[in-house]
Amino acid sequence: MIKIKRVYDGASAQDGARILIDRLWPRGVKKEQAAIDDWLKEISPSDSLRKWFSHDPSRWVAFKSKYKKELQSKEEILAQIRKHARHGTVTLVYAAKDTEHNNAVVLKEVLGVE
Repeated sequence: MIKIKRVYDGASAQDGARILIDRLWPRGVKKEQAAIDDWLKEISPSDSLRKWFSHDPSRWVAFKSKYKKELQSKEEILAQIRKHARHGTVTLVYAAKDTEHNNAVVLKEVLGVE
């Protein structure tokens, strides 16, 4: 099972393996507080895509398309996450304020594991 959760919402026992999927460490969060099991910076959107999107909902459709295209070259990492998810819960942890328009939403969709 794959879930998504903001890093600012705190960890819980139901999260399973917590994987930070942002390129940058979340502001104001200490490593102990985040309870991150793995930090996969390389699965996050490229710097240029992240800066272009800038969490602008009007760019959401284009962002999703561009990010999915970037993820095509990350199949090894995607397979690693899928493998963990088949054996237990994986929570993709992100920092964005917008819970509907962020890279975790796209990544969960691409992973396709419920």
